[in-house]
Amino acid sequence: MDTGTRVRVLPPEEARKIAAGEVVDRPAALVREFLDNAIDAGGTTIELIIDGGGIRRTEVLDDGSGMGREDLALCWQTHATSKIRSLDDLLSSETLGFRGEALAAAAAVSRLEILTSTDGREAWRLTVGPAGIGHGAEEYRIEQFRRAKGTSVRALGLFDTIPARKRFLKREGSEAALCRQIFIEKALAFYTLNFRFTQDAQLKLFLRSVSSRKERFADALDISVRFLHEINAQGEGFSVAIVMGGPELFRNDRRQQYIFANGRRIQDYSMHQALEYGTQGWFPNGSHPVGAVYIDIDPSLADFNIHPAKREVRFKDGGMIHHCITSALRNYMHHRNLASQGSPTGGQGALPYPASSSDTKVSNSITAAMAMEALLEQPPDDRRPGDYADIGPADIGPYEAAEPGAAYDGSAVRLRFAGRIFKLFLLAELGEKLFIIDQHAAHERILYEKFLSKPIPTQELLIPIPFSTESEDDDVFLASHREELKKLGIDIRGDRDGAWIIEALPSGWQLGDGETVKEILNLKAAKQNLAEHWAATLACHGAIKDGDYLDDTAAQKLIEAALVLQVPRCPHGRPLWVEVSREDLFRGVQRT
Repeated sequence: MDTGTRVRVLPPEEARKIAAGEVVDRPAALVREFLDNAIDAGGTTIELIIDGGGIRRTEVLDDGSGMGREDLALCWQTHATSKIRSLDDLLSSETLGFRGEALAAAAAVSRLEILTSTDGREAWRLTVGPAGIGHGAEEYRIEQFRRAKGTSVRALGLFDTIPARKRFLKREGSEAALCRQIFIEKALAFYTLNFRFTQDAQLKLFLRSVSSRKERFADALDISVRFLHEINAQGEGFSVAIVMGGPELFRNDRRQQYIFANGRRIQDYSMHQALEYGTQGWFPNGSHPVGAVYIDIDPSLADFNIHPAKREVRFKDGGMIHHCITSALRNYMHHRNLASQGSPTGGQGALPYPASSSDTKVSNSITAAMAMEALLEQPPDDRRPGDYADIGPADIGPYEAAEPGAAYDGSAVRLRFAGRIFKLFLLAELGEKLFIIDQHAAHERILYEKFLSKPIPTQELLIPIPFSTESEDDDVFLASHREELKKLGIDIRGDRDGAWIIEALPSGWQLGDGETVKEILNLKAAKQNLAEHWAATLACHGAIKDGDYLDDTAAQKLIEAALVLQVPRCPHGRPLWVEVSREDLFRGVQRT
């Protein structure tokens, strides 16, 4: 008889399969969970084996602590775990896995086999099928076996009994690529372990134990270690290690940026933002740095239990970690002159391409043939009025020589102005090197450093500029940063809600009213980098442009000012020059 009830309690077998879907949705999820358990087992070598994209077989082997028969009988059951005993243990858990869901989920959606030994003398094998291979005492089977110390966990026929899930899997090649990515992520986090990856009976990747994160990053991503740098910092209750690619190594997306917290790769927009902010001005516009941030934090200061796959973390004070990352990167970039690798300062000449994936870009110097072609172009003595803006020494402005160590120290070798090409580049001969200098980028960097090192002169407007904001966020920004803006030469006051008046701007400001308002409101995106962002804006608008003509004296002065800079990049990350050696030129024309 129909009782009219619509709510039913699902049978245990169906409930287990549905719950397992939160943890295991594809082979890569099995890889992640099995690798976590293998790392927690404390071995030195971990191997991943997949067949058919991990759908037919996903297996992880380790040489860790292993399990006895009693633990083996319990480990695959729901919420069976050796990692915690109560909810309070979550506050101090330092293991990658702790919920006891992984093996239970695998048993619900595949045929699970576990082979384990604690001493290499006595070993046991457990077999359990999707939702059990039988009923009652036959739900699982344990038998004696042979194995060295450690554990092997194998999942066969993923979703064979759940066709509705299986048909949503990708092709085997795509699933295999996702498994490989998880494997690499784990290897990046645990560089002191050996990792092997075998796909369809072929060894695809073997990462030996190394002594630094930088070496593991290079090996795992097939990048030359010479382009990588390791930076360390710490705060209250946490420490941070950053592996960073230099400005010669960048991508057009963020796919080679990794954030780890206590060994887990996490998705955290704020930490990716910190990586970008800390390197702002060192990479070309539209490009992104390559690197990884490793956060080692007291477990009581982070909650790893907010996502079934532990991909997200809630930090007690994420802002402090963000600031630590940003400050460490900025300090390193400025004081270690990371950007000068491969420039005249580094004395390396043209940079070779590193061994890396084809879509990772590396800046390279101009070829010798192009340099020869450039030298043939004559100075534009036949220019007509209006072709160029004439600029003399006074337009370049004063500069102070940087500390020794830049491309030119002003005295050691005679610097000779050799000409100009393409209405933008200046040529200079220094010893046995030719420098091709971007006049706009060079002047921009000189002005940028001047604006950061000295107070910005302010000029009151004869006719103030009134404008209205379009959002409350704009009002909050202007009101909360009014004093800081005033130090940057911008005097602004609010007339009424949403109505503002600009009363003073930096001396020499030339943009129209609309562009001026837009540039000021664009400072919202600068966050704590307000002064640097505004200095870059002033420098860009104030620098000589493509097509501006410098007389010889002004050109010589600009070249000298550019080559003593400790940071040979414009505020937006573009190099100020390229260098060609005498040897490169001779090689280009096959002269011996």
